[in-house]
Amino acid sequence: MTIDQQASRASGRDEPRPVNTLSRRSFLRAGAAAGGGLVLSLSLPFASSQAGAAADDVFAPNAFVRIQSDGQIILTMPYVEMGQGTYTSIPMLIAEELEVDLQQVRLEHAPPNEKLYANPLLGVQRTGNSNAIRGSWQPLRQAGAIARTMLVWAAARRWNVDPASCRAQSGEVFHTPTRRSIKYGELAADAARMPVPESVTLKRPQDFKLIGAPAKRLDTPAKVNGTAVFGIDVRPFGVKIATLAQSPVFGGRVKRVDDVAAKAVTGVRQIVQLDDAIAVVADHMGAAKKGLEALVIEWDDGPHAELTTDAIAAELEQATLKSGAVAEHIGDVDRAVASAITKVEATYQLPFLAHATMEPMNCTVHVRKDGCEIWVGTQSLAEAHKAAAEASGLPLDKVVVHNHLIGGGFGRRLEWDGIVRAVQIANHVDGPVKVVWTREEDIQHDMYRPMFLHRLSAGLDAKGMPIAWHNRYAGSSVLARSLPAAFNSGLDPDTTEGAIDLVYNLPNLHVEYVQVEPPGIPTAFWRGVGPSRNVFATESFIDELAAATNQDPVAYRLALLGNTPRAKAVLELAAQKAGWGEKLPPGVGRGVSVQNAFATYMAQVAEIEVAKDSTVRVRRVVCAVDCGIVVNPDTVEAQIQGGVMFGITAALYGNITVKNGRVEQTNFDDYQILRMNEAPNVEVHIVQSQELPGGIGEAGTSCIAPAVVNAIFAATGKRLRRLPIDTAALKRRA
Repeated sequence: MTIDQQASRASGRDEPRPVNTLSRRSFLRAGAAAGGGLVLSLSLPFASSQAGAAADDVFAPNAFVRIQSDGQIILTMPYVEMGQGTYTSIPMLIAEELEVDLQQVRLEHAPPNEKLYANPLLGVQRTGNSNAIRGSWQPLRQAGAIARTMLVWAAARRWNVDPASCRAQSGEVFHTPTRRSIKYGELAADAARMPVPESVTLKRPQDFKLIGAPAKRLDTPAKVNGTAVFGIDVRPFGVKIATLAQSPVFGGRVKRVDDVAAKAVTGVRQIVQLDDAIAVVADHMGAAKKGLEALVIEWDDGPHAELTTDAIAAELEQATLKSGAVAEHIGDVDRAVASAITKVEATYQLPFLAHATMEPMNCTVHVRKDGCEIWVGTQSLAEAHKAAAEASGLPLDKVVVHNHLIGGGFGRRLEWDGIVRAVQIANHVDGPVKVVWTREEDIQHDMYRPMFLHRLSAGLDAKGMPIAWHNRYAGSSVLARSLPAAFNSGLDPDTTEGAIDLVYNLPNLHVEYVQVEPPGIPTAFWRGVGPSRNVFATESFIDELAAATNQDPVAYRLALLGNTPRAKAVLELAAQKAGWGEKLPPGVGRGVSVQNAFATYMAQVAEIEVAKDSTVRVRRVVCAVDCGIVVNPDTVEAQIQGGVMFGITAALYGNITVKNGRVEQTNFDDYQILRMNEAPNVEVHIVQSQELPGGIGEAGTSCIAPAVVNAIFAATGKRLRRLPIDTAALKRRA
């Protein structure tokens, strides 16, 4: 597989509006391509209504599939690869129906164009929310099947035979009676003149050859031999390297700077001063860093100089004492509580978290009088394109964005603030400049997963089962900022997923959300998004209800899962594979959690050990998952394993704290990640399912934290309601 870098196509600023139907007419157009090939223009659901209604000669769909005269299939990918495996699993969809080998499919990054490449589940050109496969499942398979049908018709016409006597296989069309065959490339020009079929029959799951079978990642060889191009690898001719210092206090400004010593550093070429940042431009990163260290900067801290995370937490706690927007209401909670035999209350708090991606934040920009060219790895290509045009003062059609492989996104590269900053710096530089954030600058100027606080209460009947459930929680809405149209009546899907539509049968339920935006602190999506916060509170509290009546946590959950057989099945499987109920040595415990998030059902059992010094080690994680039809089981397993590690890191160590308006953490010494020697064995068991595919990239992250804290309770009898895990609290309570 090769990935070609393409020049940007300019797109307008019109907001894409979702459409809920996908007609044959709007789905596919066929025509002759340059060089005599067949062009298939693929329109995914929720495409721009303007694109769908355009005239035939100008209709532009969301993704393009080209079949060249040499037989090669080129798929223009509307998603970006950042380790999740979509550059293998998505080509599998079209290759399956098109009857070609996976190696025949070549990928190109899509240019920025929301009218063509809007994410089908978001309506904007973004890669995130574990929905690439979910959105591509039907349209890409249809595209392959339609293309296959047209190729068969073209061959049948050439041979003057009945198309029913022909079949497609391995990139060729065969005429069984005469044993003739012809390759797709030779048929491409003829196929382009075939009428688009009114309908096609997709393969039945039992007939799949690629889908459901393990497939080696197509991008692995290039990543291993070093030929893969990430954003940080780009080096245009004459490029300079810049690094920067931004105001250490959110909202602060540069007051005064002495750059004499910095300019004296060998290799330093230029100092760029912005309102709230200073950049040093040099021949290489070493010189840029030395120059930055030599700067003497006096900052105006601005309005947030006294800000602390303790103050933000106190504000969230107060907010949960007041009414919020009603996210879900079932039955009569107040009446049910009044008749309850037992009442349980608990408050859960989750911290700010940084993304800390392995590939440092970076962006290369060349601003000229007549244009701007950008090389970057971004999850939000079209929005980055618009933001870069605005920052450069140029029209969209003068700005070219090349998207590249991403060395870890986790939601950080959904944002385009770094691209804007790089363009601001490049505006003052003659020639291309690569702006690279140091790890310290990245962690202290991230856009953070929001701090949240949940206040839960429940009433239990004589058997200890919940007859009333009340949850009021507070925190920042990322969608209210990044996609305002999705924030309605004080609610949005991200803040509520994992807190409502629970898998459990709860006859009386009331859930409220209170929007509280932290002053000055930018918030953003983080791997696991809303469920990474809400599932922790939900699954910790359901465990507390079981403990309050001395019931087994698995049995208690199973009794509440009569209406959700998929959730029940994954819980039973995870418990059985983990050996739930088997005796464990002192200091070792098992904890469980269950969720339905990203249209995927998952259960995890975590086995932890608490040492004599109260440090916690996760020894083993057993996960059962029903994510519907599986495209590539290897990818599913890898994504769950990675998500679990990411989630354990957050549960044990993740914590961004603010004092005097400054983020206190700086690097991996005080913003620790899980080390290799700490990594548990992660077992993944996939339930065979015929349901539509669910998302998998983030599900493992959101499910693990409650399983870990529930296991700590099983081992120690100590209930922890705040993350990260406070081992000092375990010592104090011992």
